[in-house]
Amino acid sequence: MSRWQSGDAEAEQDMRAIFDAAIAGDFDANFAVPAPTNAVHVSASVHMLALSILHELYGIESAEYYKTNPERYVRANLIASRLLGIDKLYMTWALYAFSCEAIGQVMMYPDKFPPGSDPDKVLITRDTWQSLTTPDFNTGIPKIINDVLRVTERLTGMEPLLQISAPYSLAADIYGQEPLLENVVHEPDFVNDLLDHLADQVLGPWIDHFISEFPNGWIELSDASGSPFFIGPDNCKNMAIRSISHMIDGQPWADRVFDANYRGDYVTQARKKNRGATRRRSSGAATTGGIDLSHLTDLKHSVCRDFIIRLEADKVPLSFYEEQAIKRGVPLTTGIGASQIDRNSIPDLDIAKQEIHETADQFVSAIKQVCETIDLPEDNNILKPWPSHVYFEDISNQSQFDMIEIIIQTVRDNGQFKGRD
Repeated sequence: MSRWQSGDAEAEQDMRAIFDAAIAGDFDANFAVPAPTNAVHVSASVHMLALSILHELYGIESAEYYKTNPERYVRANLIASRLLGIDKLYMTWALYAFSCEAIGQVMMYPDKFPPGSDPDKVLITRDTWQSLTTPDFNTGIPKIINDVLRVTERLTGMEPLLQISAPYSLAADIYGQEPLLENVVHEPDFVNDLLDHLADQVLGPWIDHFISEFPNGWIELSDASGSPFFIGPDNCKNMAIRSISHMIDGQPWADRVFDANYRGDYVTQARKKNRGATRRRSSGAATTGGIDLSHLTDLKHSVCRDFIIRLEADKVPLSFYEEQAIKRGVPLTTGIGASQIDRNSIPDLDIAKQEIHETADQFVSAIKQVCETIDLPEDNNILKPWPSHVYFEDISNQSQFDMIEIIIQTVRDNGQFKGRD
């Protein structure tokens, strides 16, 4: 992979041979081999990397890659994961874009990059949002996703995982980030009405349809735009997380839904500078809306109950998440951010390698401590389609593969649980 990235002609030939074989189905038996049950494992989102490889090797462009051949799509993602040394497979796609496209948003498909909504052609406005109705889930994007999931389940044995936008992020993409933020500040009741409409008319019915097709399925909602980092902890609670609870409460599939990508926990620890009466105003409520880190963790856990996750953007010490996972009796996932392994953002590679090795050591130690303390299932959740334990949030052709190798090798060298063969 590193030699291919650097333009080595022989490595490109090797990559072509490997991907030819993978797409033909020659490695299907390998894809059915699960991760070990007695150790920390690594998972990753690699759809951008697989797109880059298929574009360079075969000239396949973005729309064709994502939407025309589910067998090729799944096998390309699985072999990209295996080439990186990843045991715990995890299937992803351009979920924010797909969620928008499914309900009629005008999209942009660059030749070798993931799609995105056209910011100049929003789907709904302040005057038209109520006209948005339930789409047909038997065609278009929902059918493409289901086809991908059928192939994934057949090849890997993993339970199907529908990845779609949560209400707030969907609203931001089809209404506009800036107009929505303005409404968050000045018209919070309108924002909540809009989010509930999306939950009731689009996302809830989509999940109903998905579960009817895949009774053993899971639903991963993604809501980066609704994170504390972007809209503040108070609005995250009262808008983003509230709208998810509105959608799932009382539903038969409620315990199969999770949102694991709220980021920026450190904002709860911000303190507004005060030149007087420090003792009386030390809580930071004016900055955080009265939500402290423990309360935010409770809120996040209410919509992601099966594991605790610390993303790279959270910045809060790892020990806090380790304690929270043990307290709640659930596994711990630690995110490796795209910026941490971006080859264009590394001024000194030797120093970066040493730092990432130390980070990986800390992650493995914390995850092992949790897994050896809680009542972990015998199967170590290896066929659950969650992003776990050490999770690469995004890997692309701009990632530094030497850094990825260090992390994965550290997991393999040090990740085995005590007392489990």
